[in-house]
Amino acid sequence: MSFKNKTAFITGASRGIGRAIALRLAKEGANIIIAAKSTEENPKLGGTIFSVADEVTAAGGKAFAVACDIRFEDQVKDAVNKGAAHFGGIDILINNASAISLTDTEHTDPKRYDLMHDINVRGTYFVSQACIPYLQKGINPHILNLSPPLNMDTKWFASHLAYTISKYNMSMIAYGLSEELKKYKIAANTLWPRTTIATAAVKNLLGGEALMRMSRKPEILADAAFYILNRPSDKCTGNFFLDDEVLASEGITDLSSYSVVPGAHLYPDLFL
Repeated sequence: MSFKNKTAFITGASRGIGRAIALRLAKEGANIIIAAKSTEENPKLGGTIFSVADEVTAAGGKAFAVACDIRFEDQVKDAVNKGAAHFGGIDILINNASAISLTDTEHTDPKRYDLMHDINVRGTYFVSQACIPYLQKGINPHILNLSPPLNMDTKWFASHLAYTISKYNMSMIAYGLSEELKKYKIAANTLWPRTTIATAAVKNLLGGEALMRMSRKPEILADAAFYILNRPSDKCTGNFFLDDEVLASEGITDLSSYSVVPGAHLYPDLFL
């Protein structure tokens, strides 16, 4: 299925996984609405909506950069409407923006709790809501949330309850929308990595350079997203996808090129 002239709205697209998906779809000729807060580069994080817009154009796509903090519904509506007006619609929504804090309940302050729930849950919900009228008119429309399968093993709740329930809520949003939007033939699925992914969050908040060397590149999720979004939206919905399983279903089993350090021991991601 061609992505030429199809439009994807991607949250948190100024770096990491969002950027990788944007560039993968741009390579196929897609239009990319780059929605993120970063308009000036933070040396610890890298990337802005404008730098990714330049990369999207260089990769063969068309870019529309729009500053958007998805915690605020006025900014969400403005970004979605402006992006849709610029390209004439929206066919794909990637809910990628997310906040993380792997703290237990005693050490999770209200500010951090609210940040995770405002971005991961509330933001995902209202970005989806704003995009639905455009997706109804889209070509093979898909919603894809970067969130985990629902694994109710208590170990995933014990160590970082606030983060777990925020990410599981993202997955439940996709699961609920898969049924709610079935009448419009809008697919809603989730995608999650088998291993940790080399992003700024992993480097700065989780395990530093050591964990980065045990991780895979964001491109593995970008390729998996590409194959999911290629599937018929009226048939491929309500799934909790894992990146390596998606690639295996496409006949891709040698994943060595995705490792940051070829041959290194890989660190399993959360919730699996």
